[in-house]
Amino acid sequence: MSRPFLLGLTGSIGMGKSTTAAMFMAEGVPVWDADATVHRLYAQGGAAVPAIAVLCPDAAVDGAVDRNRLKRWIGANPSALKQIEAAVHPLVSAHRAGFILAESALHQSIVILDIPLLFETGAEAALDATLVVTAPEAVQRTRVLTRPGMTEAHFQAIVSRQMPDADKRARATYVIETVTLEDTRAAVRRLLREVTKSDA
Repeated sequence: MSRPFLLGLTGSIGMGKSTTAAMFMAEGVPVWDADATVHRLYAQGGAAVPAIAVLCPDAAVDGAVDRNRLKRWIGANPSALKQIEAAVHPLVSAHRAGFILAESALHQSIVILDIPLLFETGAEAALDATLVVTAPEAVQRTRVLTRPGMTEAHFQAIVSRQMPDADKRARATYVIETVTLEDTRAAVRRLLREVTKSDA
């Protein structure tokens, strides 16, 4: 059984990653979402709940992980994030592997792996190609600051923790600019034609 072409999708906050992922789905391409997987693992009865309960008992509430309590623990404990990653990343990787296996059985030719920290975690090593979505800084800022509860200070704090957009673009196999929906959709379709053709 041959596996699908694995295309990693990433991009900084406000660059249009979720919108682009939805466009791939609209074209019939299966998308695995790292953030959504973590949410499921933290939900009631999720596989990550017992491990988090051991690390931070206060964050385990009614069989689920209270993300706000977990964030407070992370903020107060310099080693917390590494401990959480060590416990949760193997579960995320196992879920991703299961997704790829299932799509292989369905003879999918390509799957998208939506991974926010793709380059930061070295996940690109296991992929066939990477796609970075980008937009001019002014467009990014406008998008993010229209989100409920977002402030300029919070936006800058998030950006400072992410790999610079220029660095991501330099490391990517493909880059799509997401200024307009029409251009983004056209770029998605061009990329799919290219990948499908090269993979034939």
